[in-house]
Amino acid sequence: MDDSASFENMPAAGSQADESRFSMRNAAVYGIAAIGAVILLVVAFREPAPASAVTTDRLGPAPGEQVEQYLADARTSLDGGDTDPHWALVSFTEYLTPQQLPAAAEGLRISGVIQHVPVDRVQTPVITVATPGGDEPAVKSGEAAAGLVAAQQVRDQRSAEIARLTESRLRAGCACTAGIVVRGSLPELRDLATQPDIRAVQALPADAVAGRFAVSPLLPGSSNTVTPNPDDGPVPSE
Repeated sequence: MDDSASFENMPAAGSQADESRFSMRNAAVYGIAAIGAVILLVVAFREPAPASAVTTDRLGPAPGEQVEQYLADARTSLDGGDTDPHWALVSFTEYLTPQQLPAAAEGLRISGVIQHVPVDRVQTPVITVATPGGDEPAVKSGEAAAGLVAAQQVRDQRSAEIARLTESRLRAGCACTAGIVVRGSLPELRDLATQPDIRAVQALPADAVAGRFAVSPLLPGSSNTVTPNPDDGPVPSE
């Protein structure tokens, strides 16, 4: 798509009324664009949301899937000789801080960051933040996730305590990043998968369409089967 501005509907020179309407219309368009950039299409959920009817691709393990089977499938997804760009989920061996993400991606474009505050036997939310190009949005993804948590409605006292703890730790820059979604060629993704902090890299087919695939994380603590974290432990005060 051509991002350049169109001159077809610009007003004729000398028409003040047309210039005024044109300026007001541009101001409205730019205002909407700015709001969209701030929101960043951030989504939060306690458990992976079910795929919609139009979703045909998936990154990440399915609920109930064996972790070893997912890891094997992820390795297989990197086979092939094409050099087209692919969407891929990068899962870490340990949680990283947002500041570590640019180095962890090794120059690949980060399009999504998965934040999750790990607390023993407390089901904290998984928050996926869609990020525009450049390192700064990824580095600030913890703050963006915290802002979303703060805006969520809570249903009971425990949920309120979990939300407060999650927001506080994210704003403090905790090591809470479970994975990232990147865009790269199969050779680049295979190279990334060999790095010591990377647990798995799973690629979609090259024809996968942005916004038409589901993403669910492989959390660093997942070992045998992918199941929701237990939620029967005390919520820490800090």
